[in-house]
Amino acid sequence: MRRRLRRLRFGGREFTWRAEISTVQGDGGDRHRCISVRVWGAGKNSRPVVVDLLSKSVGDGWEPAATDSAYPEARDIRLVIDSALALGWEIEARGGLFRLAESSGLELPEFLITDRLWRADAPDPTARVLGAGRDQV
Repeated sequence: MRRRLRRLRFGGREFTWRAEISTVQGDGGDRHRCISVRVWGAGKNSRPVVVDLLSKSVGDGWEPAATDSAYPEARDIRLVIDSALALGWEIEARGGLFRLAESSGLELPEFLITDRLWRADAPDPTARVLGAGRDQV
């Protein structure tokens, strides 16, 4: 399957981004929708911002991921870019990754940041999603 690259003009610069849909497993065995996002600010050889977005949806099926259709919008990507820049992302740098982790403090309207895809000891996504839902009530 071909990955679709999207473009976004923000702050006088054009950014390229892509989002890949996957799931992440909670400690209790349930799965949650997770979107892995990469954003480049100076072409494909530049250092991208990488972030894994955990949907706040609890779903309506057996597993939250079964009925979740959450997907980042341009406003979400703008918030990711703003946060990365505030944390020291160098747009023109070459090579490597600039990872936004749970500790970055970024929370989007429909998503939390999760480290579970690359760090097995990261906090339980289920507990975090349920906690986010209680905060919204």
